[in-house]
Amino acid sequence: MSVRKIVEYGTPSLREPSKEVHKVSSKIKTLIKDMLDTMYVNNGVGLAAPQVGENLRIFVIDVSTNDEPLNPMVFINPKIIKKSGLMKGDEGCLSFPQAYTEVWRYKKVMVKALDRNGRSFVLEADGDLLARAIQHEYDHLDGILFVDHATNRFAADEVLAKNNLPPVEVDKMIDIPEGESEDGSASSEEGKE
Repeated sequence: MSVRKIVEYGTPSLREPSKEVHKVSSKIKTLIKDMLDTMYVNNGVGLAAPQVGENLRIFVIDVSTNDEPLNPMVFINPKIIKKSGLMKGDEGCLSFPQAYTEVWRYKKVMVKALDRNGRSFVLEADGDLLARAIQHEYDHLDGILFVDHATNRFAADEVLAKNNLPPVEVDKMIDIPEGESEDGSASSEEGKE
């Protein structure tokens, strides 16, 4: 078992876009194993390669609960090919120890990626922790962090300050997509918050 150090918020490398993996080599397989070990030791549900200092398009997820067997999923060179609906929910991140804030996410996502053996697969997740985790980890590969999706920047700043972390980078915040509402239907002017 090899547990790696997790890169914390405020480190510039977390904002860098990651590079594609060209070959699922033994080095990549070792990195994946280390990422899973690191995620499990830290009680996480997901971890992206940039969070352990590797600028590669890889993330791992396991949304199994205490009474379920482990179900590690590996995503290499993922692409989100469909997304719809919006939902709010609290999120945290291993790079933001103890900091949780409410963020916007799509309810339904479809992702295409390679598994740990380099085989292509497509996975759909709908309104659950898996959908949220896929988007969260996918964002890491593009240098986007969960606080960039905060529903309330000031509340997020308060949480970050309590945990001795830098404030939200306002210029990195992502607007809610126009025309979307929480239930996934087109929104009207009255429905906007």
